[in-house]
Amino acid sequence: MRKLVFISVIILSLGFISFSVPGYKIARLKYGGGGDWYSSRTALKNLINFCNEELNTNIHSEEQIVEPGSIEIFNYPYIFATGHGNIIFSDDEAENLRKYLISGGFLHLCDNYGMNNYVRIAMKKVFPELDFVELPFDHPIYQKPYKFNGLPKIHEHDGKRPQGFGIIYKGRLVCFYDYEADLGNGWEDLGTYPNDTQDKHEKALKMGANIIHYVLTN
Repeated sequence: MRKLVFISVIILSLGFISFSVPGYKIARLKYGGGGDWYSSRTALKNLINFCNEELNTNIHSEEQIVEPGSIEIFNYPYIFATGHGNIIFSDDEAENLRKYLISGGFLHLCDNYGMNNYVRIAMKKVFPELDFVELPFDHPIYQKPYKFNGLPKIHEHDGKRPQGFGIIYKGRLVCFYDYEADLGNGWEDLGTYPNDTQDKHEKALKMGANIIHYVLTN
């Protein structure tokens, strides 16, 4: 009985501490292949601030940078990858990324335009037995805490509709890919792009918050 009370006190204490000490960090993926992995520079900072303010999350205010082959990747529940071009994983990187994802990690791929063909090849190396599937509009990632009927359209590229794809491993969504939506650009500082609007900025942040919420509750 005393042991249970002691454990409860520790848990409660950690709960109080978490209000002042960041509970976890999220990271940007620094991949190889020549693509601009560093684009949408203010995106994660703004998403973190939005989630901490609106969802009462406790995410460290600064994004981290991690490579796909690093053991450090296991420190982050959510990894963000974006860019306009090529993305390549070595055999070791693909194996490490697979271990991360099937162990509970989550990868969010954001096509900043021009990434689609490359990212599909790269992820096939990570999960050769699986394909991207388009997620239905009633998927939980679109429902909480903000309700969406699929992905919001943030930036126009080729006149195509926005699509949200996923890789599902043993019933669990381990990778989310936003295509023709460009959520990352929508998270950036308002006014970064000529056609930015407050409405699109808020929709992008709310959809990003849904992704973070999904990651932390599933």
